[in-house]
Amino acid sequence: MEIVTRLGRTVNVNDDYTIDQDWGKFTAEEHDRWDRLFARQGQFLKGLACNEFLEGLEVLELSGGGIPNFDHLSNLLEKRTGWRVVAVPDLVPDDVFFEHLANKRFPAGNFIRSEAQLDYLQEPDVFHDVYGHVPLLANPVFAEYMEAYGKGGLHALGRGVLPNLARLYWYTVEFGLINTPDGMRIYGAGVLSSKSESYFSIHDTSPNRIGFGVERTMKTEYHIDDYQKTYMVIDSFESLLEQTYEDFGPIYDRLENDATIYRVDAVLKSDKVFHHGTQAYAKAGVHHARPVR
Repeated sequence: MEIVTRLGRTVNVNDDYTIDQDWGKFTAEEHDRWDRLFARQGQFLKGLACNEFLEGLEVLELSGGGIPNFDHLSNLLEKRTGWRVVAVPDLVPDDVFFEHLANKRFPAGNFIRSEAQLDYLQEPDVFHDVYGHVPLLANPVFAEYMEAYGKGGLHALGRGVLPNLARLYWYTVEFGLINTPDGMRIYGAGVLSSKSESYFSIHDTSPNRIGFGVERTMKTEYHIDDYQKTYMVIDSFESLLEQTYEDFGPIYDRLENDATIYRVDAVLKSDKVFHHGTQAYAKAGVHHARPVR
């Protein structure tokens, strides 16, 4: 079928919601916008982003060279972990999203935010999707986690637990932190592609920073339109993969029979607490919108 994209271009959409990136139709202004976003975010992430992300930027040749050509990017990525990046016009349905991940395809929005939306965009654009997500797909362990997540999502369809699975994605892939020998670092794309939340997530005293656990995370609320009150912290990508490789069946069984949902600012006695936040930011009532998945 044909649709009109956010770029005002008519494109053919395949059954799996992919489209031709048609890289040559991006304008010089759009490429320049990518370059400025890339340069700006690189300054904010010094000492904040995890090493695996920074290595991914380098090996995938993501730099100030304009919006990446997905064919070139995919060829580099596929050599390392077997993944490819596919263009989509917008957010895709859950089943389609899981199917892509389960088959090592990462769907990326084929439009870039406008100049007026430079600091905030509700929908994920090419900068959020490619700059924020794709570098870590060059890491074999994290790439395997994403594949496992996609397969877990396919298995979860029809069981009424997709909201729980969405929370897992939110607190890991989008807003996850990792505890490293050099200190707390960011690996979540929602933070890595955010000008303001990158510093807040690591250094501000307001949010909780709590050790990650699958079931705990699946039962925790999250905010989609402001800084998080809680960040989940993993010890390593290996530990994240190990926890998500376990059979989710018993967890789904418990979730179906337990309606308990923890508030986004909750700290439980059973939690491993890296930092018990003051929630001063939330109490002040000042809000900073930022891109979300």
